[in-house]
Amino acid sequence: MPKKEYLKKVLVLGSGPIVIGQGAEFDYSGAQACQSLREEGVEVVLVNSNPATIMTDKETADIVYVEPLTVEVVTRIIEKEKPQGLLPGMGGQTGLNLALELYDLGVLEAHGVEVLGTSIDSIRKGEDREIFRNLMEEIGEPVVESLIVSDLSEVKEAAEMLKFPIVVRPAYTLGGTGGGIAENEEELLLIAEKGLM
Repeated sequence: MPKKEYLKKVLVLGSGPIVIGQGAEFDYSGAQACQSLREEGVEVVLVNSNPATIMTDKETADIVYVEPLTVEVVTRIIEKEKPQGLLPGMGGQTGLNLALELYDLGVLEAHGVEVLGTSIDSIRKGEDREIFRNLMEEIGEPVVESLIVSDLSEVKEAAEMLKFPIVVRPAYTLGGTGGGIAENEEELLLIAEKGLM
């Protein structure tokens, strides 16, 4: 892929707090992305709320912010640093969700920031369960029977329509947080309540 000459500065989103033994791939891929960008002469701004990572080292990025990964904080960083590009995919679910929020609020467009790597459209198709299911059906790929619910009353209705065991999988979550397998209605309601929080 040819280098985009106008990219002088890129903001890389980290993954934030990770569970020990999980998420090391985000730190590794993020550090590699930062190094690759710097080798191409691109100034790298990194924001991550987790200081205990390789990517938050000053040897990895030109400018490092150890700050909460929130829309408000990242918006302020964008306003100050004026990057031309945003690389959210190295931050896993956290980075992808944050990129969607920044896009939907118009922050990226207002500051002329291009999303690099995975497009907003692709992120949305991969993260929104209903959009993903519809896409799979459009291309003829089989999908398991599923229902999308947004409150506990809908969960009870879903339990009457689906057979146990039921897999509960919230949208926009990291590593399956808030999900699980329910063998009966009592388990289903417990799992779904956590997932809907």
